[in-house]
Amino acid sequence: MNRPGVRMVDVAALAGVSAGTASKALSNTGQLSQETRDRVRRAAATLGFTPDARGRALSSGRTYTVALLTTDSSGRFSIPIMRGVEDVLSAGELATVLCDTRDDPLREQTYLRSLVARGVDGIVVTGRRTEPRARIDVPLPVVYALAASTDPADASVIVDDAAGAAATITHLLRLGRTRIAHITGPAHHRSAAERAQAVATTAGTALCGEPLYGDWSERWGRQATDLVLRQHPDAISCGSDQIARGVCDRLRELGHSVPEDIAVTGYDNWPVMALASRPPLTSVDLRLEDLGRRAATLLLEAIAGKPHHGVLELPTQLITRESTLGT
Repeated sequence: MNRPGVRMVDVAALAGVSAGTASKALSNTGQLSQETRDRVRRAAATLGFTPDARGRALSSGRTYTVALLTTDSSGRFSIPIMRGVEDVLSAGELATVLCDTRDDPLREQTYLRSLVARGVDGIVVTGRRTEPRARIDVPLPVVYALAASTDPADASVIVDDAAGAAATITHLLRLGRTRIAHITGPAHHRSAAERAQAVATTAGTALCGEPLYGDWSERWGRQATDLVLRQHPDAISCGSDQIARGVCDRLRELGHSVPEDIAVTGYDNWPVMALASRPPLTSVDLRLEDLGRRAATLLLEAIAGKPHHGVLELPTQLITRESTLGT
């Protein structure tokens, strides 16, 4: 709450700027330097001043609310993306509303009608899969995160899965591994197919056997381990951390040491799996919070009348741990 009697002009005076500049700094609008915005925000905090959100909305015709529309009920991907979105939007005092469609087209349409009726400023669309999805037809700025829109004119931010998978193989080759097997998820999933192709291309003759496709599960990792061991690998690249954890468990049961006998890599850098694995997994971090921040920045630009068109592909990061490096 504002302290009694504290006005925008008081904030401006303390910050050494005009009232108009102070207003722009607190609403994250205008062409101002970051130093000026920070100085105004410090002055507002010192005086206990907060903008009147209702008055600002009425005067601007905006609600200062953005929706994150997702199919990811578990939050595995949408929660990190949402944290990145909020990092950007909170600076402009925009609220973020999470809408879980549960992969139900009717539920999605209900949400969209409600969001349009409520006058949200824009929508970030995301989910748990990377397959391109049909564009959303609403009279609002929309940015797609993780899965691109099928319309190339839309703004989409995705992860460079191929480069991430290639990085794991380059890492294994540099460690002197010469027989690399690959275990991954369903063949019809874009992420599994892209990662497997990048593994095969990067490994070349070091790839032993064909990639094995199955489920994104520890159970499949355990089952597939028995199959790939027939190829006598000295490394196993996995399409997800769940699979890799199952592989490590099965190798340990069979008396194989990781990474001394067989190195193992995961993918996703999901702490629940990667850090709890025995040993902890070398894995590819999707940098989902960075993806959320970039999507939110594009959405703010679109709201300001400067929409982006096309797909932005963001880099991943290889995180090395004991499953390839040992202790």
